[in-house]
Amino acid sequence: MSTTRQNGSLYTTIENRIATVEFGHPASNSFVAELLSRLAKELEKISNDTTVSLIVLKSEGDKAFCAGASFDELMEVTNLDEGQEFFSGFANVINAMRTCKKLIVARVQGKAVGGGVGLIAACDYAFATENAAIKLSELTIGIGPFVIAPALERKIGKSGLVELSLAATDWKNAFWGKEKGLYARVFSSSKEMDIEVNLFTEKLASYNPEALHEMKKVLWEGTESWDILLKERAIISGKLVLSDFTRNALSKYRK
Repeated sequence: MSTTRQNGSLYTTIENRIATVEFGHPASNSFVAELLSRLAKELEKISNDTTVSLIVLKSEGDKAFCAGASFDELMEVTNLDEGQEFFSGFANVINAMRTCKKLIVARVQGKAVGGGVGLIAACDYAFATENAAIKLSELTIGIGPFVIAPALERKIGKSGLVELSLAATDWKNAFWGKEKGLYARVFSSSKEMDIEVNLFTEKLASYNPEALHEMKKVLWEGTESWDILLKERAIISGKLVLSDFTRNALSKYRK
């Protein structure tokens, strides 16, 4: 059952040391600013929960995994402060995922665009179905995937980032994602995927929590500058969204 709430939904359930965080929004599980803020705070809270060993991140329904940031909110940006604040939403979530003391496993049942792809890249391990195609369409409206680029480059390399971001109108299928390292495993159905997600996370949750935390730190070595870096990237995007090119591109969507 998908949410009808315009500010989206966010639910966490904890069972057998596994925290399952599920987000949803009626517009293809896109993220409005409020929902991004709630997710960042929820990850920070779970990070310090000693009853939790790891996190599963998933979205509602059986269609899109995440359509990225809210297009409606993007079109409402009118000045640099608003632009920076808008693009800081995913920056804050990615940094919360990076600094979270728990490993994060993604369950990706469908397509992901823009910030949704960045969200997958910021997870430590990702399961996907054959429907989990990805696209970075930011250049088509005069901006770029600047905030999520560090997370993507870390996972799929500079060459993968180039392929994905410059071919801004092309979908890359789930097997491309697996080949590049975004997905660890790809399944023919959500049912098959969920069986494996459960087996994998149950095993992982049975391991020493201290060892899992130390592993998390190792995986994210070299990203200590991201607090500053992602804010700087949000400023770049915030400026570009005010450009004539982007204003004109967005005006077509308004019509």
